[in-house]
Amino acid sequence: MSGIHSILRFILLPFSLLYGLITDVRNFLYDKNIFQVTVFDKVIINVGNLTVGGTGKSPHVEYLIRLLYPKFHLVSLSRGYGRKTKGFIIADQSATAESIGDEPMQFHQKFQNEVQVTVGEKRAEALTKIYEKLPFTDIVILDDAFQHRAVKASLNIVLMDFSRPIYEDFTFPAGRLRERRHGAKRADILIVTKCPNDLSKTAQEQIQHQLKPYLKATTPIFFTGIQYSTPKPLFENTSKAFSNTLLLVSGIANPKPFEAYCRKQFRVIKHLTFKDHHLFTEKDIPEMVDTFKHIQSEEKGILMTEKDMVKFKKFIKHEALQEIPLFYLPIEIYFLNQAQQEFNDLILQHISTESNP
Repeated sequence: MSGIHSILRFILLPFSLLYGLITDVRNFLYDKNIFQVTVFDKVIINVGNLTVGGTGKSPHVEYLIRLLYPKFHLVSLSRGYGRKTKGFIIADQSATAESIGDEPMQFHQKFQNEVQVTVGEKRAEALTKIYEKLPFTDIVILDDAFQHRAVKASLNIVLMDFSRPIYEDFTFPAGRLRERRHGAKRADILIVTKCPNDLSKTAQEQIQHQLKPYLKATTPIFFTGIQYSTPKPLFENTSKAFSNTLLLVSGIANPKPFEAYCRKQFRVIKHLTFKDHHLFTEKDIPEMVDTFKHIQSEEKGILMTEKDMVKFKKFIKHEALQEIPLFYLPIEIYFLNQAQQEFNDLILQHISTESNP
């Protein structure tokens, strides 16, 4: 950390202590049932975190969808960050990133037959509507609702970015924690995400040791990494070939792993970054096209993340993009230590127990 960042963090620490105290009081009031907690007699799996953005929730939610379909009728419920609508919405053929948010739209496009995608900022109200309007629902996967204490999930899966461990972080604004570290004690499973492929057993044990004071003694810890697939064309009817000389475009919370991988695999000339959940508009296109045209190469293209792809598909007929090879990079997660089956068994055992109390 640079000297300027250290000084800034020191200045902000009193505000972080106040913020942490406020979240502690809020959690205490929920723990003592002074604030109302709604409990549903259904399997609700929450995938959340303690950190603001960028821990890899979307690919982990997708992993759960692949694991649980077709054995169960699945519904995902997200807040729908970045959408221009309010209230509860069940995604249908008219859904867009503007109407339901970028991540829910990604699930909707990718798993239309596997999961029913819904959004709603008031989770308890949204869940009630899900069970009324979608009575076939077996399991709801809550996306990013760990701090939404008004609903009690039957299973809390908490994600922690390997490069931003909670035990080295602080609450907002000096750090990126949404609540103090000991909030992780509500986790039933903790996953350390975005791990290097060669993360040693010793390093894993050190992380587990550092996490131990903030978790229940029974909370299992898993380690996952990101696996990138072959770039795919943004528009299905494209005839353009993929080129290794690239302009990267991303609007995600932590674009560094995306850029690092691309620089190892391809010839990256420049990376245009936008804020997380950025909804692309026509105003963004001239900058992208101009930057692309200034790349000194005959064979070149634009590569973006899968999350950004769903927000950009609306420009399929945009005249300025017709001659540009546009591609996106799909990702999936994988488990280190061959722990995939152990994780799967934990999830399925939980579902069995909750479904047959």
